[in-house]
Amino acid sequence: MNFNDLSAFAAVAREKSFTRAAAKLGVSPSSLSQTIRNLEERLKLRLLTRTTRSVSTTEAGERLLRTVAPRLEEIEDEVAALSELRDRPSGTIRITAGEHPATTVLQPALRRILPDNSDLRVEIIIDYGLTDIVAEGFDAGVRMGEQVAKDMIAARIGPDLRMAVVASPAYFERNPQPEVPQDLATHNCINSRLPTYGGLFPWGLEQDGREVRVRAEGQLVFNSLTMRLLSALDGLGIAYVPEDQVLDHVAAGRLVRVLEDWCPTFPGYHLYYPSRRHSSPALTLLVDALRYRIG
Repeated sequence: MNFNDLSAFAAVAREKSFTRAAAKLGVSPSSLSQTIRNLEERLKLRLLTRTTRSVSTTEAGERLLRTVAPRLEEIEDEVAALSELRDRPSGTIRITAGEHPATTVLQPALRRILPDNSDLRVEIIIDYGLTDIVAEGFDAGVRMGEQVAKDMIAARIGPDLRMAVVASPAYFERNPQPEVPQDLATHNCINSRLPTYGGLFPWGLEQDGREVRVRAEGQLVFNSLTMRLLSALDGLGIAYVPEDQVLDHVAAGRLVRVLEDWCPTFPGYHLYYPSRRHSSPALTLLVDALRYRIG
């Protein structure tokens, strides 16, 4: 049995597409289709059901995928682990993260480590969903501390965070400043929609142990922190954004902060990765560069 044929079958079964699987494997769809046909002929079993629109596994194919895929991953992990024998960290690290940790935590670390490690490549995908990093082929991900799955290794990479409710002076010339969270109901709030919540992201406000989750309404909805901040600066409404993104604007008078005593701190970002995988020199280097150290 050819190892490459099994890998090809697993790729098509996972992707449910010869075109996408071929792109991942770096071969042509026709060549990949022939490889699968040869495998089916040797096994004398049909593994995939093909139509003009979709590809799915047969009962035999599903059984083979369940049996073979974990072993293929183990082999790939062991081969990747051989890179530990090399003197310099090398290869590509794929990370999924939100926009805020990517710019405030990951980018500063890359500035420190990439110039001295020319064989290292880092791919960062901005994604607000709670991505399954194993299924999607990522080496690591970044989430808030309380969102990290228990079967992952997690390293804290940032301090506790705090949100801020802000708007421009021009906006508050037209509208009264809110004094309690309930006052936000009468304001034009700049919202975000994240895939993990389905609907609009609720504004979590708290004072003296009393928690209020505000379902703010307004004319604008973004999945981008940058766009929410720019819209607040343009006087288009009130935004709920990370505190570190607005302190300079507040100090310069470009933004006015409200409901500050309703914005407590909460656990910061963690880098997480599968515990069953070997930590390559490249990942070890990145984790050490990112690890949060008080002071």
